Amino acid sequence: MNRYPLWKNLLLLAVVVIGLIYALPNLFSQDPAMEISGTRRAEVTADTRTRVEEILRGAGIGSKAIEHSANNRLLLRFNDSESQLRARDLLEVELGSDYSQALTLSTDVPGWLRGMGALPMYLGLDLRGGIHVLIDVDMEAAVEKALERYTDDIRSLLRTEKLRYTRVAQEGERIVVQYSSAALRDKAYDVIGNEFRELVLESADLEGDFLIHAAISRAEQAQIRKFALDQNITTLRNRVNALGVAEPIIQQQGERRIVVQLPGAQDPAKLKEMLGATATLEYRLEDTEGSVDAALAGKLPVGSKLYRTREGQPILLKKRVIVTGNQITDAASGFDQTTGQPAVIVNLDSAGGSRMRRVTTENVNKPMAVVFIETRPETTMVDGERVTRKVQVEEVISVASIREPFGRRFQTTGLDSPQEAHDLALLLRAGALAAPIDIVEERTIGPSLGQDNIDQGFRSVVIGLALVMLFMAVYYRAFGLVANMALLLNLVLIVAILSMLQATLTLPGIAGIVLTVGMAVDANVLIFERIREEKAAKKAQRLAARKRRSR
Repeated sequence: MNRYPLWKNLLLLAVVVIGLIYALPNLFSQDPAMEISGTRRAEVTADTRTRVEEILRGAGIGSKAIEHSANNRLLLRFNDSESQLRARDLLEVELGSDYSQALTLSTDVPGWLRGMGALPMYLGLDLRGGIHVLIDVDMEAAVEKALERYTDDIRSLLRTEKLRYTRVAQEGERIVVQYSSAALRDKAYDVIGNEFRELVLESADLEGDFLIHAAISRAEQAQIRKFALDQNITTLRNRVNALGVAEPIIQQQGERRIVVQLPGAQDPAKLKEMLGATATLEYRLEDTEGSVDAALAGKLPVGSKLYRTREGQPILLKKRVIVTGNQITDAASGFDQTTGQPAVIVNLDSAGGSRMRRVTTENVNKPMAVVFIETRPETTMVDGERVTRKVQVEEVISVASIREPFGRRFQTTGLDSPQEAHDLALLLRAGALAAPIDIVEERTIGPSLGQDNIDQGFRSVVIGLALVMLFMAVYYRAFGLVANMALLLNLVLIVAILSMLQATLTLPGIAGIVLTVGMAVDANVLIFERIREEKAAKKAQRLAARKRRSR
């Protein structure tokens, strides 16, 4: 007889019902699908959906459904993989590089379940198929680049302070500054030490030459390596997002390696091109005297070049580059302390800061633009065949007026929202790779192999569950049936919790579920065996099942 209070029974019932609801989406099949996402140049709108429908209808490609998802993407479901691939090839050409197409699998969960937030678990790379890439970051090159930058900065600093030197050169892992007198050397030592506190300085005299040896401190080298790794991760994530792959995994492994996993992606050549693509940033002054209309007609002013903004508006900029993205050491989003408007705070290295101060001093109240330059693959159809070639795209991502002269640290305003400021800071930091990368390992898992893993994993769970339940039912009879019901509920709740957390299911995860099925009845076996012992001692069944009180 059930002696538990009503609220405990209701709580148990509620947990079971919720578990069944959130485990249910994992039973629905997955359709071949394609996600269309926008880029900085174009957004997915209702017009995009209409255009996609017309393109598919004109080519005779049927779609199961077309949905506009909450993350501003267009999800196309197909009845078979053949239609999915045909649609990808067609839309990749018709929509151009303004949109990204990603092949994926999408579960056909009813709307009432999705409205409750009930979604299936994500499938890992070994179940869904895709590409696994292990990337090594050349940390030595990052430190070498920093040493070259310090060499140029020291040379510029000594020229500014009018401390004429014999030579400033990089020798191995240190910078050597040579003077003809000890007095000048000592003055330069103090100036360099005050300006670059992250450098370790040593004085040396060698055959009438008075030298300063400057080396990057260990703490600064560690910071340079960390910055290079973090910036490369941000850059790679930005590039992978352009592919539109669903649930990409980009994370650090060890001190110098990055793991990139793209579930559902099956084109390693395109992935390599995207990861190795070049991108940079340039700051240029706007040509306010020239005529944009004349430039559009082909009459460009001398020393100017025509660009386009993200919205497609033409803009005339000076050819002279002030600084490039390689001279940006950091960028962060924030707010203007005076107006409260969204802003991006940018830090330059010494050479870039000196050049920026000189240019802004001469051009106060004039607009300055940030140009994003990227080389990426573009696919076209030539004689019925897909041809991929590299194209260079230049676009103006920000234009702001110079309010007052500034140097190494300044802020860019005139942005529409904090999100735009965050995105711009990301582009400024991740426009180019901070250090060279090398793909040291590459694995491609086909979707058929992933489906085989799913089928075998599901079969192992079913067989293990069936054997355990059969043993419990035969050996313990009525008690075994109760344990079997608890075992089923345990399995349902595990799946429900993983689905609610949107966890990623992998082959080791399936092995863990199989192990759980076997171990979950362990407590029941102990309890049932104790009951048998008590019954063998001539105790009533109700007393045998009662927990013995501690004396």
